[in-house]
Amino acid sequence: MQPRNMSMSGVVDLAAVKAAGEAKAKAEQVRAEAARQGGSAAVPPSALVIDVDEAGFELDVIQRSAEVPVVLDFWAEWCEPCKQLGPLLERLAVEYNGRFLLAKIDVDANQMLMQQFGIQGIPAVFAVVAGQALPLFQGAVPEAQIRETLDQLIQVGEERFGLTGIAVDGDAGGSAPAERPAGPYDALLEAAMSALDAGDLAGAVQAYKNVLADDPAHPEAKLGLAQAELLARVQDLDPAVVRKNAADDPADVGAQIAAADLDLVGGHVQDAFGRLVEAVRRTAGEDRDAARLRLLELFEVIGSDDPRVTAARQALARVLF
Repeated sequence: MQPRNMSMSGVVDLAAVKAAGEAKAKAEQVRAEAARQGGSAAVPPSALVIDVDEAGFELDVIQRSAEVPVVLDFWAEWCEPCKQLGPLLERLAVEYNGRFLLAKIDVDANQMLMQQFGIQGIPAVFAVVAGQALPLFQGAVPEAQIRETLDQLIQVGEERFGLTGIAVDGDAGGSAPAERPAGPYDALLEAAMSALDAGDLAGAVQAYKNVLADDPAHPEAKLGLAQAELLARVQDLDPAVVRKNAADDPADVGAQIAAADLDLVGGHVQDAFGRLVEAVRRTAGEDRDAARLRLLELFEVIGSDDPRVTAARQALARVLF
């Protein structure tokens, strides 16, 4: 799991790639300023779970996310699954001892926030990391899956943005989180981000491939490579020509694949997925394989935990089998 260079609506674009690097720099500035003023005071365990409304969202979530990943629990009093998930998340927030902050949002009282995050049903859980929003899961899921998701979130915060959490009052049973040593691929991942910031997509692709050569399952490198390759594919395309070709000849798989890439970069995730599922349905042989493989590559860009990917996988299975 990574912040997938997304806005709240899930747009993937060139500006958002650079925004991830800017978010890291901003987070570092916030922490440096806090250190200059004597550092952030330790908080009691009870402060690890907060109620957030629209008026306090900027201060309580966006600004705090420069210090610690903030998990958002969208709930309502009438929602029965929320009554099971909420207490579990609260317990885990205390158990994780400052590695993330839990912000609870009553959707009935905060309709605007619900709309901004595009929530279709509750409970829904998101996170904000250094000002970057990403979906975590929807519905009441098993505790083991929640723990795995939180572990990945914390890893993202540490590796991408240097967030090591907030100190918890030791007298109340907590302790400040240990400082994480530099990982074996930090320099390569930083080089990839620097290349993206500079518009050197080929350099970013190679840096991510260098990581994957040693660790083929590395989650950040896999995601970064998928994003960088997508951006490299579309950077020289003429959108008007690509879309005209795709509209004029629905049977042209190459045109549909190129248009799907543009759809995804423009934030039209479901359009991209639907276009390629339809291409798979229409075709056979090498054309079908090309459309299917590109669809799987685009799944990597968005992330397997995204509900739109889950829905598209089910649609793909239906047309294949």
